[in-house]
Amino acid sequence: MCFDEDAVPPVPPVPDSVIESRYLELTAEDGNTFAAFTAAPADGTRTAIVILPDVRGLYGFYTELAKRFAENGVRALVVDYYGRTAGVGKREKDFPYAEHMAALRPRELYADLSAAVAHLRAAEGGAASAVLTVGFCIGGRLAVMAAAGNFDLAGVIGFYCWPADGPDGSAGPTRRAADLAAPVLALMAGDDPGIPQAHVTAFDEALTEAGVDHEVVTYPGTPHSFFDAQRDAYADASADAWNRVLRFVDRVGAP
Repeated sequence: MCFDEDAVPPVPPVPDSVIESRYLELTAEDGNTFAAFTAAPADGTRTAIVILPDVRGLYGFYTELAKRFAENGVRALVVDYYGRTAGVGKREKDFPYAEHMAALRPRELYADLSAAVAHLRAAEGGAASAVLTVGFCIGGRLAVMAAAGNFDLAGVIGFYCWPADGPDGSAGPTRRAADLAAPVLALMAGDDPGIPQAHVTAFDEALTEAGVDHEVVTYPGTPHSFFDAQRDAYADASADAWNRVLRFVDRVGAP
């Protein structure tokens, strides 16, 4: 698992902030209906971000993270990956996410992401003029690769995103660096056996060669999923990562 079940985002609430949040259902162009969660500052914003979770999809860590974004002036929308195989109901802790993850298909994930982006740009979704993506683990790869799609994103953020080619040989962010048409922020763990430092370095170099506005940050000694309030040993890395996220969103977001 990317996080413990009781994990919470290592992000302090903003005192006295007023936000609005709710669960909702969205429908993709292929007819799939999936669960989502949205949080927004009560006084509105023109900047929005789609949160793409780890393999467990929509659950508490990410709904709380959406609230932290809203408290900082950014509308956030968390998407669930498993509408096609598990419906839109809330999940129990023993949800067999691995079984459902095996059924995921890139085309379907991007269809759901497209519905999320469209919702944020529509009047009902707050009419955002700048939309970003942020993702974690599998969601980090999806968030970064979205910059190569037709989403017209203001920026993409990947926490411990796998940059190399997929097991099936499909091109990953490194090989598709020249196609990434949005600024990139990658926040990587320095002690992550699943993502060797050589892959991180190759990704950074590919982005530089392609002329992509980017920042690739590696936190030495941190494990995959270091961004977790239950892990006090990595509090400094988490705090720095969150500050970088907010600065990045402020820089590329709506004026």
